[in-house]
Amino acid sequence: MENLKTYAGQSLEGNFYAIGLNYKKADAHIRGNFSISENAKEEILLQAKTDGIPSLTVISTCNRTELYGFAQHPYQIIKLLCEHTNGTIEDFEKVAYIYKNHQAVAHLFNVGTGLDSQILGDFEIISQLRRAFRESKKHDIINPFMERLANAVIQASKRIKNETGISSGATSVSFAAVQYIMARVPNISEKNLLLFGTGKIGRNTCENLIKHTKNNHITLINRTKEKAEKVAGKFNLIVKDYADIQSEIAQTDVLIVATGAQQPTISKELLYLKRPLLILDLSIPKNVSDDVLENEMVTLVHMDQLSAVTDQTLEQRSAQLPLAKKIIAEIEKEFNQWADNRKFAPTIKALKNKLAEIKAAEIDNQRKKIADFNEVQAEILSDRLIQKITTHFANHLKGEEGSAESIELIRRVFQLETA
Repeated sequence: MENLKTYAGQSLEGNFYAIGLNYKKADAHIRGNFSISENAKEEILLQAKTDGIPSLTVISTCNRTELYGFAQHPYQIIKLLCEHTNGTIEDFEKVAYIYKNHQAVAHLFNVGTGLDSQILGDFEIISQLRRAFRESKKHDIINPFMERLANAVIQASKRIKNETGISSGATSVSFAAVQYIMARVPNISEKNLLLFGTGKIGRNTCENLIKHTKNNHITLINRTKEKAEKVAGKFNLIVKDYADIQSEIAQTDVLIVATGAQQPTISKELLYLKRPLLILDLSIPKNVSDDVLENEMVTLVHMDQLSAVTDQTLEQRSAQLPLAKKIIAEIEKEFNQWADNRKFAPTIKALKNKLAEIKAAEIDNQRKKIADFNEVQAEILSDRLIQKITTHFANHLKGEEGSAESIELIRRVFQLETA
């Protein structure tokens, strides 16, 4: 799969690339600069079509931003990312990774199965990948290669979830936040807790707070009050108006921010404190301004500091890695064989057609020359020879690491048309 310019008889522009950055080298600030809003995702896909990129998928989570697609050069995709975020080419080069063809495929398998997640075995990423590929399909910017690859990764994720214990034990950003609070705040069941933001992370955090802290003093605030009321209704919690956030912060002991905005939603101007306040920011980009630390009563913790959760759980998950990798290797191998075979399928098909033309002309010639010519037997014998010849060529191409030269030689020798 070193060069995928031909695929299923179609012309594919360039190679398959995975470009991006994640929590391993990019801190929360840098990841925030490269965070892609829903509108920006759509704009990237639309511009990619205009730029002639045949297939592209975009994912942006709190831990990573990645683009997968076909291009003549990875810079075409990197440029799209930087034009639609606050990130720069210079920043990207410092922390990013670029994978090509087989390596890009391997990377997507690791990402989609939770093996590359900040918390090993976190399967939330697969639903985000599903949505990303659906968006690409909706905008008609996904080719058969990437569509099949997406299905293969989803299959691997399902098998790992069902056949291994790599997702066993409670461990996630929201769980880690609750563990952090319980370890550092004495008498947590009696403290006032305020959760600002009731998106997915907010809801998960809320569930973990109720389950593990046994606290009845949890207040929810969301810019859209109806969303907070919907979450509160499940757990019989208090909901306050967004306009009351300043007074609510003044009364709370722990503030958890999971608002998912592009700019800080909490700053020092909102803080009129009479007691110590622990703030946990679970948002990317950061939604709590660093200026809150000017208030001596504030302790601020960002999600990156919460990744070291429950060593025992992570040890249990790590023990399942060999089995998970074995499943990935099996499905990845099947996909790569399919992809590699599709490279030369048009050539083999054209060769078979060419040999069929030669056969038809020769049988017609022999029919005219020989009075009792057995055309049926000639057809059977010729078809078997054609099948054997094309099978030999196919096996030769399958067995070669770099078969582009062999494909070109076959095309020239037999004067094949494979457009």
